[in-house]
Amino acid sequence: MTSVSKAALLDELRRRIRRIEGIGGADGSRILPFGIPALDQALPDGGLPLSCLHELASGEEDRFGGAATGFAAALLARIAARHGPTVWITRGRDLYAPGLTAFGLTPERLIVVRAERDPDVLWAMEEVLGCPRIGTVLGEAGSLDLTASRRLQLAAEAGGVTGFLLRIGRNRTPAGAAVTRWLLTSASSVPAANELGVGRTRWHARLQRCRGGTPGEWLLEWHDNGFDAVEMVMPFASGWPTPAVLERRA
Repeated sequence: MTSVSKAALLDELRRRIRRIEGIGGADGSRILPFGIPALDQALPDGGLPLSCLHELASGEEDRFGGAATGFAAALLARIAARHGPTVWITRGRDLYAPGLTAFGLTPERLIVVRAERDPDVLWAMEEVLGCPRIGTVLGEAGSLDLTASRRLQLAAEAGGVTGFLLRIGRNRTPAGAAVTRWLLTSASSVPAANELGVGRTRWHARLQRCRGGTPGEWLLEWHDNGFDAVEMVMPFASGWPTPAVLERRA
């Protein structure tokens, strides 16, 4: 057997394992590409897997989770445009609708549910994950054990709905069953040439865990309802680089 055929066989086996695990849907079609080659190549099958559970966590210095919340809104809006509305289960009363709209998560794509306790958030998420007319559900959860995250992952696989856990604050444990885990912090924006004021929204996005993929770090910018990669950092690199445009989405 040639090295080419061995590589093709291994790749096919990996794809079958991911299908068995419920990553990306039964036929591998439920994938959301970022449109950034370096980032999509780090994810299984070339994009963010749908119909499974993901975790978005804020950096410790971000007390209110603004960066993670904005990143979540951007992802939910893109999925909602293709697969149906999103349900956002919030713990408080500070969800800012105009801020969500700026990322494309408009009122007709959003259903907001308020739950004050972690058990209520998790129960509501599990119920929504079984609703085929819903595209995504996001829950703001603090305390979470492996059993609870596994229940959510299994519910997402069975219902075909994509779940997101938004983790804000220091007292949290990782969702062990989540297919991906992202750590988000805000980055300084850069105004366009010859313009004053604030530039486009930027994130330091660290893919800490990715089942079937490769962890890595990117400096991302929001632009025209999509993401641009301003800079890529090699996996497990320490610290953040000085901004320099390395790759732009076509």
